[in-house]
Amino acid sequence: MKKTTRMKTHDVAFAFRMGAGFAGDVNRTHPASIEPCLIDDAAPPTAYGQAVLVDATTQGVRPFAAGDQSDTVAAGYGMTVRPYPIQQSSASNYGEANMGDAVPPVKGIIDVLRAGYIMGKVVGSPVKGAAVYVWAAASSGAHVLGGLESAYSSGNTTQLKNATFNGSPDAAGVVEVAFNV
Repeated sequence: MKKTTRMKTHDVAFAFRMGAGFAGDVNRTHPASIEPCLIDDAAPPTAYGQAVLVDATTQGVRPFAAGDQSDTVAAGYGMTVRPYPIQQSSASNYGEANMGDAVPPVKGIIDVLRAGYIMGKVVGSPVKGAAVYVWAAASSGAHVLGGLESAYSSGNTTQLKNATFNGSPDAAGVVEVAFNV
């Protein structure tokens, strides 16, 4: 008599989607156009993957400010690029800060993506091809001044005419943005 044996497998099901990356990462290196830009010392960028404008007075890049909101479409100059590798130092131990938590410099030079695909942190749930909005009003709850938004809000956002979302965000709110493509 032949004995039948059952095999047990220990398959793993992933409960969540893999993270998309870190805000400010250029995730498609070809084609991408990145240029070094001076930082506006009076209003430096506050995050990587943030849309920036060129200040008419200082000729440095700065994030959108509360005075930049309008119900019209605006052309951003680019988006801040996170240099790789970067690990923010702490007061006592270099490399103690978490990966992806780095903050851009407040003076000097910063890389800005002028055309290509970059990761950014967004509020809301955009879909592929949707318009990109920038919160250009005082920070309120999840809405951060200069942050990316998936929905229009009268008097609080401005639409970037040269950017679209390239899919939905991951669990941390990181999404791919097609800028000037």
